[in-house]
Amino acid sequence: MINDYTERHYPFEGCFNFRDIGGYLNQDGQQVKKGLYFRTGRQDRMTDRDLLKLSELKISTQIDLRKPDEVADQGKGPLEAMGAKYINIAVIPEGGSDQLSRLVGDTGISGKRYLGYLEFGPTSWLRLFGILANESNLPVVLHCTAGKDRTGVSTAFLLSILGVSRDVIEEDYLLTNLDTERQADFIERTVGYPDGYDRKKMINIAGVPHDAMKDFLDGVESKWGSVVEYLKKIGITKNQMDKIRQNFLETI
Repeated sequence: MINDYTERHYPFEGCFNFRDIGGYLNQDGQQVKKGLYFRTGRQDRMTDRDLLKLSELKISTQIDLRKPDEVADQGKGPLEAMGAKYINIAVIPEGGSDQLSRLVGDTGISGKRYLGYLEFGPTSWLRLFGILANESNLPVVLHCTAGKDRTGVSTAFLLSILGVSRDVIEEDYLLTNLDTERQADFIERTVGYPDGYDRKKMINIAGVPHDAMKDFLDGVESKWGSVVEYLKKIGITKNQMDKIRQNFLETI
């Protein structure tokens, strides 16, 4: 049971689902270091007060998992101007959303859809974990648009490398649902809900299904044995994984 949400969550006024994965224990009793990996959604709507708080995190690298058209529409956000290195890794390539629908059907957000991400090949994951294996790139902010799906899968992969239990990985994913009401209120207050949406529907679309990460991890384990075995199979080396563990874990 994760009971420190308020400590790991950053309740920015114009950015949602921003939280630190530090503090989780792995199955060997080591702890994920705090202040090195922040998972979140888009940052382009941050207020001046948000920017002051963001600058205190001393982010070295922004890893943006969005498609180029999303970046063009929403903007990169403020981190590059603060001195962070900007890296775009489009987990879903151009045209990929339609391809996902053809692969898995119109399932909405689901574990099956997340498994579809893996059909786009290993390049995104090879780039991502190459970055995380280099200590000079830390701290990082990793994000997509909402900070829940592409970000959720990427974070589950990292936590798996770090030896964090599946129960914690699934619980961390579900913390997204604790920040959906704030997000819905912000949208209503600023730009208004899209046509056909009300507050309840907006909260629902900002959240994640309770079984999606479980189903995704079940699918990976069924086909490859474990997340770590999948990552090894696509070419992430033992040396890279050892460096990632060295970078992100500490003995307490």
